[in-house]
Amino acid sequence: MLADDGENWKPTHFGYQLFGCEVGIRFPTVKILDYADQAEALLADPNPFALVTAAHLFTRQTKGDPEQRYRAKWRLAKLLYERNWDKQRIIDLFSVIDWLMRLPTELEKRLMDEVYTLERNVTMPYVTSAERFGIEKGLQQGLQQGEQQGMQKGEATLLQSQLARRFGTLPDAVRARLANATVEQLESWALNIFDAKSLDEVFDQD
Repeated sequence: MLADDGENWKPTHFGYQLFGCEVGIRFPTVKILDYADQAEALLADPNPFALVTAAHLFTRQTKGDPEQRYRAKWRLAKLLYERNWDKQRIIDLFSVIDWLMRLPTELEKRLMDEVYTLERNVTMPYVTSAERFGIEKGLQQGLQQGEQQGMQKGEATLLQSQLARRFGTLPDAVRARLANATVEQLESWALNIFDAKSLDEVFDQD
């Protein structure tokens, strides 16, 4: 599979010769650019990889245009749920799309709000796949920052947002508890959200 910009570069073999010996392989080639005019067909195809190919093409087409990329990414996100795929497949494909189609912070927040609303309407119980993805992504980003204070603040903010979405407005005592918690506590509570049916259960499983 070739994802480069060279329209005419389509190698079909590789090999070399040395001291009278020859080694080589031949292989079929798929060029993503060849599907540039087939975006609608890709979006209609139930094959998950068709959606990933469309995401790659949209990423190229929307370079330098955040609003257009936002609209394309939102369209792909909605398709994840229209296909009635299981939660883990949605998470996996959403991760790939998110990695390909980076957005400015404000547009990313707007997109995630739309996805949260969509999932509520689809009636996915307990923690939704987008929320689970957001938690996992937040934890990964916090770990990559490398500074304990930055990790704590980032994870506390993310967890506060997730708790508010699940259980409504948070009491001041809960906000204070999050602000003063250790990174390890925040990570533990974030995992508890997956099974907790009430705000108290998030912390009672501590």
